[in-house]
Amino acid sequence: MTRALLALVVALWSVAAGRDALDRWIDATPLPVLVQETGAEMRDRNGALLRAYTVDDGIWRLALSADQVDPLFTRMLVAYEDRRFFDHTGVDPVAALRAGWQALRHGRVVSGASTLTMQVARLLEDGPTGEWHGKLRQVRLALALERRLSKPEILQVYMAIAPYGGNVEGLRSASLIWLGKEPRRLTPAEAALLVALPQAPESRRPDRHLQAARIARDRVLDRMVRAGILDSETALASRRDAAPLGRHPMPQLAPHLADFALAEGPGRHDLTLDAGLQARLEDLVRRHMAGRDPRLSMAVVVADHATGEILASVGSPDYAATQGQGFVDMTRALRSPGSTLKPLVYGLAFDRGLAHPETLILDAPVQFGSYTPQNFDGVFRGEVPVREALQLSLNVPVVRLTAQMGPANVMAALRVAGLEPALQGGAPGLALSLGGVGLTLEDLVQLYGTLARGGQAVPLHWRKQPVAPGARVLSSAASWHLGQILSQLPPPPGAGRPGQVAYKTGTSYGHRDAWALGWDGAHVAGVWIGRPDGTPVPGAFGGDLAAPLLFQALGRARGRDVPLAPPPPETLLTGHAQLPAHLQRFGAAAQTEGLRVTFPPDGAALIADAAGVPVKLRGGVPPFTLLADGRVLATGLRDRAFLAPLPGPGFATLSVIDASGQSGRVSVELR
Repeated sequence: MTRALLALVVALWSVAAGRDALDRWIDATPLPVLVQETGAEMRDRNGALLRAYTVDDGIWRLALSADQVDPLFTRMLVAYEDRRFFDHTGVDPVAALRAGWQALRHGRVVSGASTLTMQVARLLEDGPTGEWHGKLRQVRLALALERRLSKPEILQVYMAIAPYGGNVEGLRSASLIWLGKEPRRLTPAEAALLVALPQAPESRRPDRHLQAARIARDRVLDRMVRAGILDSETALASRRDAAPLGRHPMPQLAPHLADFALAEGPGRHDLTLDAGLQARLEDLVRRHMAGRDPRLSMAVVVADHATGEILASVGSPDYAATQGQGFVDMTRALRSPGSTLKPLVYGLAFDRGLAHPETLILDAPVQFGSYTPQNFDGVFRGEVPVREALQLSLNVPVVRLTAQMGPANVMAALRVAGLEPALQGGAPGLALSLGGVGLTLEDLVQLYGTLARGGQAVPLHWRKQPVAPGARVLSSAASWHLGQILSQLPPPPGAGRPGQVAYKTGTSYGHRDAWALGWDGAHVAGVWIGRPDGTPVPGAFGGDLAAPLLFQALGRARGRDVPLAPPPPETLLTGHAQLPAHLQRFGAAAQTEGLRVTFPPDGAALIADAAGVPVKLRGGVPPFTLLADGRVLATGLRDRAFLAPLPGPGFATLSVIDASGQSGRVSVELR
């Protein structure tokens, strides 16, 4: 009896010692890195994937959280791969005994005993498991993983790194590439395919071995019926579903902005973009530029002018195009803005009491030192309302206003609006208001967003985070006047009726850039067309090329028409005759002795003479400029009596402009 008791004690001690040694052996197991590198990804304002990146070795491996996985997939995975997963401690003795018995009985391996935890161990170490020492290492690591991780965490690691063929790893990458969708909602057939692929990822990948992939999927479906996960009718219907024929492209929306965000670091980036709108605008730009000169590029930005959030940003028609330098993000390229700064100049003039939309301003030849501005069409129109001068985008009136205010004040307003204008040389000159400064498309959209927001700057931004409003650039009244003037421009053919969109076009010097900027009640947008290398595009005009795209972009952004804002209470709404005297004509207070044409009298009928028609003046400051129907006939005239080579026969309007900007005008008939 004593010997038997002693033997029992020794046996128990040996078992306990062996167990303790086993525990120490398992606890001493060095764990490999459990968190694998995942590719950076860009998400839109609602969490939708805009663009994803591979990890450094070119593998598609994306971050995956538990709430991104359809519970059906998890149930099917456990039922197919390791139905006692939640009961064992990393090694399933029942499965091991069954596999051993089947191997002895059949003389070959019939079924494996590898648990999901052991598969995770093998994937983490990426080592051989065919030899006994490799299998032993796998068992040891599996037991260690079970002590360090929970069951859901082990499943999470498996779904993050399981191989799915080619350069695809992890459930999420596999679902996007093989199914074209996130794994949050899967059909039984889709879930079965994703369960089956990791067992033989290369021989079952659908793009190369479609039939093998389908057979493996159907085998999983059959097993799910026996496991009680699916009923037979559902499994039968799922077998009829078509297997994927090849790879789906990973989302590649907003590639330029995505690259810019990636430069700030890896991981997940939540952007303000709207994936649906981004896709629609990329398609619009691509179709609009199809068949055109491949050296041309195009860029579009759409933003919410209340918040400054960029909703869509298209840097070029084709990110991969080389001839048109599609890789260059033209939303951030410095270009000449052409006439698109004119609304700001007029708004500043309104706020400084220099002009009102009904103020008359002189459109006539004028010289500021060596600078002589010209209108785009070469025609001068004499006195015109400021409203009309802006709508016609006349150059001379806006330069007169710039000279009165000083170009430094215009430059200061650009900076207050949050822009970073680039100048070549020193101080800004009068050509600033005609595009003599470097700005980006994003800059201009931010400026026009300021106009749309009633004159208060709002920083344009693409990262999803609160941004404080900027400084006030213009008064609410001045901004409303600008919107009302620009909204009365005729829209491009088929783009709706006036009054819905306030917009301005522009063409830079030498036809290098075609612009269109504008806003409605909710959104502000900008379009640029040109060549990234800055070479001219003969015949390119902002109104012809860019304006139709502006209206289409705004149309795709708004779900419904949002009207422009009503006038603020302080707005001066009146006609020209009711304006204060100093606002009826720009520069009226500076005029002293008036300029008059004393001959020929207004309405006279004259006989055309080859030598010309005699003209006599009174008052004014020489030198004088002579125009007929807005076209310059002579400049630098210093005498108050001269012969004018007027065309004839017919009716003509004769205008004379002096050095101070005063004018005299008569209408005559030549016979």
